[in-house]
Amino acid sequence: MCFSRVATILLLAAMLAPAPVVAQGITVTDATGRKVVVGDSARTVSVGGSITEILYELGADGRIVAVDSTSQFPSRALNEKENVGYMRALSPEGVLGVSPSLILALKGSGPPQALSVLESAGVPMVMVGDDYSGEGILRKIHLVAWAMSLEERGQCLAKRVARDLETLTQWRAGIARPLRVVFVLSFVNGRAMVAGRKTAADGIIRMAGAVNAVDQFEGYKQLEDESMVAAQPDAVLVMVRSGAEPLTAREVFAHPGFALSPAASRHAFVAMDGLYLLGFGPRIAAAARDLAQKLYPDLQAPQSLGATPTPATVACDR
Repeated sequence: MCFSRVATILLLAAMLAPAPVVAQGITVTDATGRKVVVGDSARTVSVGGSITEILYELGADGRIVAVDSTSQFPSRALNEKENVGYMRALSPEGVLGVSPSLILALKGSGPPQALSVLESAGVPMVMVGDDYSGEGILRKIHLVAWAMSLEERGQCLAKRVARDLETLTQWRAGIARPLRVVFVLSFVNGRAMVAGRKTAADGIIRMAGAVNAVDQFEGYKQLEDESMVAAQPDAVLVMVRSGAEPLTAREVFAHPGFALSPAASRHAFVAMDGLYLLGFGPRIAAAARDLAQKLYPDLQAPQSLGATPTPATVACDR
């Protein structure tokens, strides 16, 4: 990014900066280890679907001025708020143009050049971790609540999610033989793009009481047909995305890498909403339960884990 463009963006930030607020700043240690002073959260930009979901749960939606395109739950978020685009392709002009007083962004948002410009603009930016585990979502809730000065509601929401996770753990103990599951993102040049370790797909597979059939690598990788055959998955998991054509069981099981798999012989194919399945927000225990029910239909799942729980603003004020 050239110097003149950076200078222009910083000038824009200064012109659009909100009026100063008289408030005692709080210091937040974010997921990167940086100490960020937050003085005002009245004009918050939320980058990451799970962050937006947490903010709505905490009753802080009135402080959100913009969200990113992954903020699809609750469904009204993208209708009510400005959209700053996809979290990994942010435009500094678009973010600064809504005059934010605080930016909450999932770790992995970008590109890095855009984040550098936003930091240089002087807007407090808190990076929120996303490590795809039950403990990870609890840390995420506490950090977001802390940055918004809503610690009590955050503790209440975290306790509710922790109870859901404990219920899920107890129920999961009834699974006698964990199934081997592979998450297929897409087919690229005839090869399956699948999820390895340290991915949201790997995390939700494990939370649902199964094992990742392709855990020899981290991140996403295209596998040759021979490697896919050797993986011997018992079930195939895919996600459904708004506006995108989903993979179908017929398409996957017609592929040479899957045609002779145990998954194909059982016709074990699961398709679920992408944000619900992989978002790792407050509904994560319910998402893991719903996936487990599809993988283990004979196991009675706890109905207490609701996909649309009572918001913390209601439940925690009782």
